[in-house]
Amino acid sequence: MLTSQTPATPSPALVLALRRVLRPMVKLLLAQGITYPYLAELLKALFVDIADKDFRLDAKPPTDSRVSLISGVHRKEVNRLRQEMASDAEIVPSVVSLGAQLVAVWLGSAHYIDEYNRPKPLARFVSDGGALSFEALVAGVNSDIRPRVVLDEWLRLGVVRFDEEQRVCLNVAAFVPVEGFDEKAFYFGHNLHDHVAAAAHNLMGVGKPFLERTVHCDELSANSIAALAAQSEQVGMQALLAINKSAMALEAADASDTAPRQRMTFGIYFYAEPAMPGKEPPPDA
Repeated sequence: MLTSQTPATPSPALVLALRRVLRPMVKLLLAQGITYPYLAELLKALFVDIADKDFRLDAKPPTDSRVSLISGVHRKEVNRLRQEMASDAEIVPSVVSLGAQLVAVWLGSAHYIDEYNRPKPLARFVSDGGALSFEALVAGVNSDIRPRVVLDEWLRLGVVRFDEEQRVCLNVAAFVPVEGFDEKAFYFGHNLHDHVAAAAHNLMGVGKPFLERTVHCDELSANSIAALAAQSEQVGMQALLAINKSAMALEAADASDTAPRQRMTFGIYFYAEPAMPGKEPPPDA
């Protein structure tokens, strides 16, 4: 929050951190043909939106002048951007909204996992596998969509595959599609937003800190990196599956609770690059 103690000049340590955080983002933008003028307009709208929604006094919508004062965006631009953003809405790819529910059930329901908490291969049709089939899984989550449509899309995206018995097998790294740029872009925004939001909350020191921890080392060989990457994937997936299973059970238990709903994200990641002791990553890192 903006307070009387907020410094007029940002902390040099924060500026350095922002440069490091934004470097891979700018690399992605340039790779996708998004130039500085486009990003500048996008940032301008975000400054207005956040100053409007997150820095209110007594929960009252601020005037254009106050938003201008907080954000540094000219008042005439504030008025224009507020009108434009009033009609904006997040668009979730249909395969993501349904797919996330299906994967959560497949990975979190005792009916669909084996004794090692791995997703069971499913017969394609109810006529072959009964309740333990892909048709039954889809129908149990959404009876208005044909299982064949979901299956064809998931095969295209690399979320599932057929085994030698023509059973449907879930990619254990789901649900981030191997193919499908729009679907991967959705999770890029969702996952990074929640990670950065947790870290920013902790840095601002407002309220109880969120879990946000890492292990890092910069004196490793390529073989050691490969071994740690494999171990990270194994133990990370175990943690994700355990949390998903608990979340499914708690969500069912909360069904009769009339309290306002909240959402959560628990995630993992692994990253490696050449080490440069005592130096920031090179410009093309």
